[in-house]
Amino acid sequence: MIIEESIVIRADIEKIWTTLTDLTCWKDWNSGLMDATGETGQLSSGEKFSFCIRPFVFPVRLRPVIEEIMPKERLVWKGWKFGIFSRHEFLLRQTGEGVLVISRETLRGLPLVFGSLSFPLWKVRELTVGMLNDLKKAVEKAENDRAISTAKL
Repeated sequence: MIIEESIVIRADIEKIWTTLTDLTCWKDWNSGLMDATGETGQLSSGEKFSFCIRPFVFPVRLRPVIEEIMPKERLVWKGWKFGIFSRHEFLLRQTGEGVLVISRETLRGLPLVFGSLSFPLWKVRELTVGMLNDLKKAVEKAENDRAISTAKL
């Protein structure tokens, strides 16, 4: 099963990349993935990190590992939890309208066979859309604040 969502962010690709890969600032903008921690605070190839999601009442701690990083282009992490394998890709593409950020999560495992009874895919999609919207708001606000500060000088 694949869950894919995307959003266009009107901001510098460097700022988007930095915000996405800096775990130390996730608490400031990411309302869906909480308590993010890692070895260095920056996502880097081979690094394990952790975060908590709250799909319903109880929090779930995930500990993925970074599979691939291509700065300002691609971030991929993977992990296992409750018999489900997840591979999450973030792709960044410069367009005429801004930066297209694509989130693609590939899921497989026995619990998926039973569908929504055991694993709420709609909730995973909701968390994905929320994260993309949070990223957009944080980065575009920072860009607007910077533009206002520059204009005042």
